[in-house]
Formats: sequence, C-alpha cells, structure tokens
Amino acid sequence: MIKKTQPSEEIECDMSSGNVFADLGIENPEEELTKANLVWEIEQIIKKKKLTQVKAAKLMEINQPKVSALMRRKLDGFSIERLIHFLNNFGQDFDIIVR
Repeated sequence: MIKKTQPSEEIECDMSSGNVFADLGIENPEEELTKANLVWEIEQIIKKKKLTQVKAAKLMEINQPKVSALMRRKLDGFSIERLIHFLNNFGQDFDIIVR
C-alpha cells in the first residue's frame, strides 16, 4: 500500500520579543511579566515546603481563596509590591538590578 502525503504548507511565524505579554498586545507587558515571574517563585516555594493553600495563606497573611487565585494566575488584584511582600513573608530577599 502506497501512502500519499500532502504537500507541507508554509506556516507564518513571528519571532518572540521575549515577553509573551508584549507579543499578545497586553497592556503593561513588563509589569505582567514581572508579576508572572514573582508568582512562579511563590508557587515554587509553596511546592518545595509542601504547604497547603491554607498554610501558605497564613504565612502570606491572606485568605486561602486568594492563594488559589494566585496559583491559577488570576493576578488582577495583586501588585508587584504585594507579591514581593508575600515572598518576604517566606523569608526571601531581593536584589533589584536596573539596566
């Protein structure tokens, strides 16, 4: 049996800017990328310490539904400063680098 293949179609692609939020045209892309990176760090700490959302909430000084929102990347109600505060509550320090 001979299998015929379809000719491959050219797919148009654009190179990423390095910030998916900018690529998607989202407002304030640098802020959104920073928030996403901070939440990723928070999530890694919660996983590493094997914390429940309730225990994480107590350490972060928020309620469990807000931890759930963070884990689902619902970040509208969270500022960069607030996310940094959460990381400080987990004992994390920061170095800010300006380029």
